[in-house]
Amino acid sequence: MVENSRNNKIVIEVKNTEVIIPPKEEKQLTKIDILKKLSPGTGLREGLNDIVKGGLGAIILVSNLRALNVFEGGFRVNCKFSAKRLAELAKLDGGTVLSEDFKKILYVNTLFVPDRSLSTSETGTRHQAAERTAKQTGGIVIAVSERRGAITVYYGDSRYVLQNTEDLLRRATETLQILEKQRDVFDELLVNLNILEITNLISVADICTILQRLEMIRKMANILNEYMVELGREGVIVRMRMREVTKGIDKKRELIINDYLPRPARVKQFFENLSFDGLLDAENIAHLLFGDSSETRIVPKGHRILNKTNLTEEEIRSLINNFKNLEGVLNAEELELQKVLRNRAESFKEELNKLREQVMVGKKI
Repeated sequence: MVENSRNNKIVIEVKNTEVIIPPKEEKQLTKIDILKKLSPGTGLREGLNDIVKGGLGAIILVSNLRALNVFEGGFRVNCKFSAKRLAELAKLDGGTVLSEDFKKILYVNTLFVPDRSLSTSETGTRHQAAERTAKQTGGIVIAVSERRGAITVYYGDSRYVLQNTEDLLRRATETLQILEKQRDVFDELLVNLNILEITNLISVADICTILQRLEMIRKMANILNEYMVELGREGVIVRMRMREVTKGIDKKRELIINDYLPRPARVKQFFENLSFDGLLDAENIAHLLFGDSSETRIVPKGHRILNKTNLTEEEIRSLINNFKNLEGVLNAEELELQKVLRNRAESFKEELNKLREQVMVGKKI
């Protein structure tokens, strides 16, 4: 039996017969995954910062199955990773290769020789090699600019420059302040929505307006989450405040969509693909989601309001199935409610009346 590798595949020859075992499929990393590995507080980020402070340049490859033929020369050290070791070894002229789990420094002073036919938008030799290496290996390559002190991360065809911690914290704080204002506006819209639903005066425009605000909050929260991941432990306070500001948003979104729109998954995907500019066009949203003008009247099923009561999810579904929508439930007599809720009908009717009174005086429920 003879074992060798060919085009990143394991080839085993058994009595003149080749058995080809394809390589294990590598998990694709997201931007968030990569930023977590490079956030302040991690050993790798500490080492990169030390390289910058020392006025050094560097090119660092995180090894994977396709990285074996992309570098040559240098020497194998195979030592445990530490920030100090990484910074010291960066004093050598060549590149550095880390293990896939970031726990070892495998090679130092190597020369990266990626395919020169691969396109690159960079001008410097180090950054051109880094970008081409990332494209060829489909892995992570980090380039530190000796002149500018910038840390650029390449992953496959993607490129990202790590931000200065102080600048990033300032932007995160500013974004959080805007997010807080958006949440205040949303809460006011929600109080108004309660009144409109109880009085059965909802229009498509009202729902589009509140969905707009919801999606703005969610998109801003996603941006802020990236900032916080990159900030690492430096963003703890901002992270705590963001969790308070966005608390309950996803649940409210779920209930509103279920109340007014069929195929919730399709609606969520629609908003995921919508840009900030697209969110500002309420008339277009109304047409695409409802197929009607923004002035068209619409009746909620009642999921959101009924979730303010002590009913179980199963009881809420039974009420909506039986009375069709919130208007039907609100106008139902106690005897009609008994068919669904049995001995709980009377207490539910009292609870609903109290809820209606709170809504009509503008209380937040």
